[in-house]
Amino acid sequence: MEILMPPPQIYVERTLALIKPDIVDKEEEIEDIILSSGFTIVQRRKLRFSPEQCSNFYVEQYGKMFFPNLTAYMSSGPLVAMILARHNAIPYWLDLMGPSNSLKAKETHPDSLRAIYGTDELRNALHGSKNFTAAEREIRFMFPEVVIEPVPTGEAARDYLELYVNPTLLAGLAELCKHKPADPFIWLADWLLTNNPNKPRLFQRELMEEANEDKTY
Repeated sequence: MEILMPPPQIYVERTLALIKPDIVDKEEEIEDIILSSGFTIVQRRKLRFSPEQCSNFYVEQYGKMFFPNLTAYMSSGPLVAMILARHNAIPYWLDLMGPSNSLKAKETHPDSLRAIYGTDELRNALHGSKNFTAAEREIRFMFPEVVIEPVPTGEAARDYLELYVNPTLLAGLAELCKHKPADPFIWLADWLLTNNPNKPRLFQRELMEEANEDKTY
C-alpha cells in the first residue's frame, strides 16, 4: 500500500508581545517561559511610551471608558516589546497569556501568565496581538525598521518549495548517502550552508577589479 506523504508547508507566524510597566522587573523570568514554550524572540527592545504614543497604539480602544486609565498606565514606566515567532504564534501566545482580565484568569486559567503576573483587568501584565492584521500593524508600530514579508501558502508555498528548496535539499541528501558521515544532521547542515544557491557570491573578476581600484599610484 502506497503511503502518501502530506505536501510540504511553510509555517511562519509572528506576533507582538509587550511586558507592561509594572512587571518589567520580571522580564528575564517571562522571557525564559516564552523560550521554553517554543517561541523564538526575533527582536526585543525596551522603551517608554508617551501618552500620545499610547493613544496611537491603542487607537482601536479610543472612546472607551477605560481608555484614559490605559494610556496613563502604559506610559507610567518602561516596557519591553518583543517580536515572537513560531508555528501559530498568535493563538499560542494568546493562550499562554490567558484571559485579558487577570482576576478572571486567576479563577479559570491559574497557570496562565496573566494569572501569575497580572493584578486586575487594567494591570494585566502582558499584551499580545489578537490576529494577523493586528500583529502586522503593532509590529510595524514598535519596530518600524522591520520588513514583514508575505508568507506563501497553498499553491504558492508548494511552488516555492519545488523551485527553490527541493532541488538543493535532494542534492544534499544524495551527497549525504554517498559520504555516510558519523553525524548526518551536522554534515547536511554544513553542506546546505556551503551550497546555498541564494548565498551572495563575488566572482573572481569582480574581486580583481576591486583590487585594482584600491591600488595607489
